[in-house]
Order: sequence, then structure tokens, then C-alpha cells
Amino acid sequence: MNIRTIDIELINFFHRISLPIARFGLFVVFFYFGLLKVIGLSPASGLVQQLFEQTISFISFNSFIVLFGLFECLIGIFFIIPGFERVVIPMLFLHMMMTFMPLFVLPEMTWSRFLVPTLEGQYIIKNLVIIAAAIAIAAHLHPLSKSRFG
Repeated sequence: MNIRTIDIELINFFHRISLPIARFGLFVVFFYFGLLKVIGLSPASGLVQQLFEQTISFISFNSFIVLFGLFECLIGIFFIIPGFERVVIPMLFLHMMMTFMPLFVLPEMTWSRFLVPTLEGQYIIKNLVIIAAAIAIAAHLHPLSKSRFG
């Protein structure tokens, strides 16, 4: 077997598993971190509470963190169900807008100095990889049929 054949086989293998792996990875991250919020064990709770106190005041923080965690769990579940991409991707981008806010609203918690993120800042910046995975999943969708949606 020559290097070109191995290369083609690897590319074909990765092509076959890329979407299921991306879906599963997004499920694990969202469901797991969401569940930690729901059961009160999230290491991100302090950051979420600080952001909550600066932006939201119409419900209690305890209610919000549970609802936010359930929202994350739902995003995770929807990523593993084929056919829910058009529902979950807008949910993901809404979530990402909220999770990127501390970089701007709470710079003292997310930056140790100019362009040097704290651990919390790194936790947020890594969400760019989540966005990339979601875009890759969306790129594999088939266009909606004209007969159903004009």
C-alpha cells in the first residue's frame, strides 16, 4: 500500500465519521456542562452569576442557572438528533452570544492583561471551536425543498 492510497483511505474514513463525531462531541459538551449547572456543580457558576447580576434581573439567579443548564442540555440533545440542525444551530448561536459577553462585560474576570485571557477567558474563547463544528454540520445540510417552503 502506497502513501497516496493510505491518504485516500484516511480521508474517506474521516469523511464518514466527521459528522457523527462532531454531533457527539457537541452533545457531550453541552449536555455535560448543562447538567453540571442544573445540579449546582458547575465551575462556571461564579462567572455566570457575575454576568447575570450585570444583565438580567427579572428572575432569580437560582432559577436562571437551572434554566440555562436545561437550555444547554437541550442543545446537546438536539445535536445528536438528525433533522434538528435548523433548530439547534440558531439556539447555539444565541447561546454563544451570551457566553461571549463576559469577555466584554466582565473583562476583570476574563483577561489578566491585554490579550492574555484568564482561565475563564480561555474557557470562553474555546467556544470558537464549537462554532466551527456547528458550521461544519450546517455545511452538510441539504437545501430545503422548494415545494415545502416556496
